[in-house]
Amino acid sequence: MKQFVIGNQALEESSPEFQSELARAYEQKLRPLCRCREPPVPMYIARMDGQFLVKRMPLSGRQHDPVCPSYDPPYELSGLGPLIGNAIQIDAATGAAMLKLDFSLSKRGNRATSDASSEPTETVRSQPKRLSLRAMLHYLWDTAELTEWTSLWAGRRGWGRVRSSLMNAARQMIVRGSPLSDILFIPEVFHLEDKEGIAARRAATLGGARAETSGPRKLMVMVAEVKEFSPVRDGQKILVRHLPFPLVIDERAWKRLNGRYDIELELWRSNTDFHLIVIATFGISSAGIASVEEVAMMVVNENWIPVENIHEQRLLERLSRLRRKSKKALRFDLSRGQPIASVTLPEATPAPVALFIVPTNADEHWETAMNEMIAARPEMTPWIWRVAEGEMPRLP
Repeated sequence: MKQFVIGNQALEESSPEFQSELARAYEQKLRPLCRCREPPVPMYIARMDGQFLVKRMPLSGRQHDPVCPSYDPPYELSGLGPLIGNAIQIDAATGAAMLKLDFSLSKRGNRATSDASSEPTETVRSQPKRLSLRAMLHYLWDTAELTEWTSLWAGRRGWGRVRSSLMNAARQMIVRGSPLSDILFIPEVFHLEDKEGIAARRAATLGGARAETSGPRKLMVMVAEVKEFSPVRDGQKILVRHLPFPLVIDERAWKRLNGRYDIELELWRSNTDFHLIVIATFGISSAGIASVEEVAMMVVNENWIPVENIHEQRLLERLSRLRRKSKKALRFDLSRGQPIASVTLPEATPAPVALFIVPTNADEHWETAMNEMIAARPEMTPWIWRVAEGEMPRLP
């Protein structure tokens, strides 16, 4: 059972007064300390669905003991590694993640819409200086702990929980001196009985994206689930769930988007249980039209875990039935030609496990890079599925 220090008081997660003490600490902005190690590891309190939860600070997972539920495998096994200390910088005092962006949050004139996250080149940048739109979506998803799963959570994760987790994660991120949550719009789950309240909150949030009479137009960032695409004059409209109006994207950007995200779109259309997540910068014109400026996409499965291809989905499906926790690694700005550990099992014994899927088109450089990654993390046990050699090996 997890134990924390809040102020001068030691508390167990199971104690009857835990929620009331968390509520008090939340109001007083106190930071819980996890006692899995000495000295204790700082954490923060998030409010979700009327309850208070203790969450790990961004990128602090490795500081926890491997037996602690807040432990997180090394970020070097994913595309997050090259971004740390460059595009993503952690404030040691507050734990906030300061993000440097590779996309604009304003628009001047009639600059053409772009798909923002074009596939990274095969040239490896050892220290990316800025975060692409796709990488920001991955970082939000990862920090919100939506990459983690155990069978105990079956049926408990819907869009409402996804939204709450993402907004809490965004409050821990700083963009140009302000919390990312100030410019992030995620549609609320629609409830008929709260129709007017939802509309009022939406209008208040979207005020920052409405066109002003002069100067550059400010943009906001939206994360939403795509419902469908349909053609309009000179472009397409993206209908997203829980939102009464579409996003409009011009025809040239739509064609680039289809070329860049052909695999994601094919995956989404192949399985009705999959969700297609869009992240976009957008503004609202004086006519009230929400227009996309830059956009990126990601496919997630029925448990909202990101999935790159059908082989990963088979692995995730097998792992989803286990009570042990699994964590999906994300690519961020790495190309598909570079290896990552597809999934890690942080609770495996006697050591955490890193699961690799070697695609059929993997070359000598791919294998070398994977072997170097494995050698650099000797505390992790490797599991390798070479797709060209046949069926999935037995799980560890």
